[in-house]
Amino acid sequence: MTEIKKRSSISMWKSKSPVVEQYRTIRTNLQFSAVEKDIRSMIFTSANAGEGKSTTSINVAAVFAQQGKRILIIDADLRKPSVHTNFNMENYMGLTNIISKQNQLLDAVQPTIYPNLDVLTSGPIPPNPSELLGSNGMVAVLDEAKLNYDLVILDTPPVNAVTDAQVLANMTDGVVLVVSSGSTEIQQAKRAKELLEKANAKLLGAILNKKKQKHPDEYYYYGK
Repeated sequence: MTEIKKRSSISMWKSKSPVVEQYRTIRTNLQFSAVEKDIRSMIFTSANAGEGKSTTSINVAAVFAQQGKRILIIDADLRKPSVHTNFNMENYMGLTNIISKQNQLLDAVQPTIYPNLDVLTSGPIPPNPSELLGSNGMVAVLDEAKLNYDLVILDTPPVNAVTDAQVLANMTDGVVLVVSSGSTEIQQAKRAKELLEKANAKLLGAILNKKKQKHPDEYYYYGK
């Protein structure tokens, strides 16, 4: 088992921090957004690189796992995978091996030290990420994952950069768009939304990331 790097995933050990409570709020809002349909899979993407989609997806996965749900986070960024580094995991075997039928899903899944939270790393980087993610093999991976987990969360590349997130949007129950306060331009965010809509994605919502908090102690009012 492995330990999550503190720089990216704080949900497990700072359970009363304002940031963790914000992730719990995101969890609640995602659950409310799915009143009419049970959400079993969702992707996290962003307009551009460096806007915090991987950190956000990992932490949201962690707070869902804290509810007792069986959660699998899949690193579907087959161009610049990072989930394995956040969990200090090896990445010799992962998603690409499963899609290409070299290994079985449950043999490649790695547990974390945290209950209910498992990880499927990207595996070796392929020469054709979009084609691999759009294949029947990827559909089979998602189907099997949903049989074994309550929720499957996929970390995908930025939607404005490559088509991978659009490809996966059609296969999953919803999309969460992460935007970065102070760096994501409005036109870039609109472009990302348009691309997801063209792919018939169900946009569950957007998360404003990296927003500075003016009064960090205010949140604790109800806890005192």
